Amino acid sequence: MTTSILRRLFLFSVTVAASASLNVVSPTAAADASDWSQSQYSAARLIAGSAPAGSTVLRAGVEVKLASGWKTYWRYPGDSGVPPRFDFSRSQNVASVEIAWPAPRRFSDPGGDVIGYKGSVILPLRVKPANPAEPVVLDVKLDYAICDKLCVPVEASARLALPGGAGDADSALAAAEQRVPRRLALGEGSPAITGIRRDGERVVVDVAAPADMAVDLFAEGPTEEWALPLPQAVASPDGVRRFAFALDGLPGGATAEGATLRLTLVSPGQAAEVMHTLP
Repeated sequence: MTTSILRRLFLFSVTVAASASLNVVSPTAAADASDWSQSQYSAARLIAGSAPAGSTVLRAGVEVKLASGWKTYWRYPGDSGVPPRFDFSRSQNVASVEIAWPAPRRFSDPGGDVIGYKGSVILPLRVKPANPAEPVVLDVKLDYAICDKLCVPVEASARLALPGGAGDADSALAAAEQRVPRRLALGEGSPAITGIRRDGERVVVDVAAPADMAVDLFAEGPTEEWALPLPQAVASPDGVRRFAFALDGLPGGATAEGATLRLTLVSPGQAAEVMHTLP
C-alpha cells in the first residue's frame, strides 16, 4: 500500500468517533421507497423509479440525507476519508447493479481536500433482473462515512420490491441521473477539457470555460488503489483555465506510462468525464 493511501486512511481513522447504531424509523414505506435506515446524523433508504419503455433494466437509487454541516464521500474521497461500499448480495432475482455517481463537490478539511456531498444525495442504480418476467427485490447493505468536526462510520440496510412504474420518487431520481457526469471526448461539451499533457512528474489539464464560471476537476487512476492528489488550479499566461496534479499515490509496482486516467470536470449546471491514456 502506498504512502498516499496510508496517509488518507490514517487521516480519516484518527477522527472517527464511534460507529452509529441504526434503527428503522418509518413504520411504513411507500411502494417506491423503503423505510429509512437512521443514524444519529444521517439516514439512508432505497427508492425506485419508472423503467424505460421496452427496457428490462429497472431504475432505482440509494438516497442519503445528512444533518446540517455533515458530508459524505464520493467514489474517490480525496486526501482523506473512505468511499461508500455496497453489498447487494441479499437481493432477489438481481443479476447486476450498476451504481452512478452525481457530480460531487470539493471540501477543505484539516486533513486536506475531500470530495463528496452535503445535504442529501441520490446515487442512481441500474438494476438488471436475472429473469425479467419475475419480481425483483433489491436489498442493500451500505457502509458509508459521514464527517463534520468528527467522522463517523455508518452501517445502513434497506430492502425494496421494485415496482417498475412511476411514483413519488421518480422525479427526484431523474434529477439525480441528470447530475451524473456524461462521458465525452476531449474538446467536447461546454465547458470542456481541451488538452491533457504530461509535464515531467505531473499532469496538466486545460479547460475551456468562461472566466467567471466556477469549475473544478477531479482525477482518478485505473483502479481504486490509485490515490492521485486532487488537481489544483494553476496560473496560465495564455488565459486558458488550467489544472495540474502530481503523478503521486500510485500503488506498488504500478507505472504511469500507459495508464488510463478518468478526469471529471464539474461546473454548476453540468458535469463531464474524459478518459485519457498517458503516453
